[in-house]
Amino acid sequence: MAEAVEMTVPVISVSSLEKTFVTEKGDLVKALAPVDLEVKSNEFICIVGPSGCGKSTMLRILAGLETPTGGEARYMSYEISGPGRERGMVFQEYSLLPWRTVAGNLGLGPELAGEKPESYGGLVEEYLELVGLSDFADAYPYELSGGMRQRAAIARALVNNPEVLLMDEPFGALDAHTRILLQGELLRIWETHRKTVLFVTHSVDEAVSLADRIVVMSARPGRIREIITVPIERPRRRSDPRFGELAYEVLSMLDREVGCRS
Repeated sequence: MAEAVEMTVPVISVSSLEKTFVTEKGDLVKALAPVDLEVKSNEFICIVGPSGCGKSTMLRILAGLETPTGGEARYMSYEISGPGRERGMVFQEYSLLPWRTVAGNLGLGPELAGEKPESYGGLVEEYLELVGLSDFADAYPYELSGGMRQRAAIARALVNNPEVLLMDEPFGALDAHTRILLQGELLRIWETHRKTVLFVTHSVDEAVSLADRIVVMSARPGRIREIITVPIERPRRRSDPRFGELAYEVLSMLDREVGCRS
């Protein structure tokens, strides 16, 4: 008698996903060619590719903020048709509401869902402590550094207890030192709470530091050229020769893509 094979549904899957935009002049711009990808529970996926290749567009489709023009995107077995609390989005621009305190920003999701402050106040405090912002609960975003604002944005997404974190160049505007510090913070949070993460970045170094798998995309229209499993155990050191070799391999792929486009 044949053994039963355990079937697991991917947390995120895209099948033949396409996106075409119409410019103000009426021209068609194809951002994504057919893309297929499956992401397992608790995976940390980094997506890299040339500028304009549709990385952020794919992430916005997964967040339910854009509608595909072909194919489909799914969370578990459900087609994504709009935003949902099971998918948290972190943007590069922080996107904190300037008129609300840090704690008020963290409580925005539960508040909009109709929950009472007494039901989520403890959770807000927990995540403020997790990202090291307990002393700044009553501060306003303009009173924080860029790194602190981004930690607040990550905590705000986590308060909703999403299964999936969608992160669009979240550290792109930060200085190099703060960026490396927040990469470590993000990994610590991920290892503690084991979310599924899709992380768009232009930094190959960042992708090699963070990812279980790196998705390398082509120049526009974006296709997946390669999916690379990172064979380096955590914590990863940039001085490890394997780190440099893998970064060079990914950079070489991207250089070829840029060369094809020029």
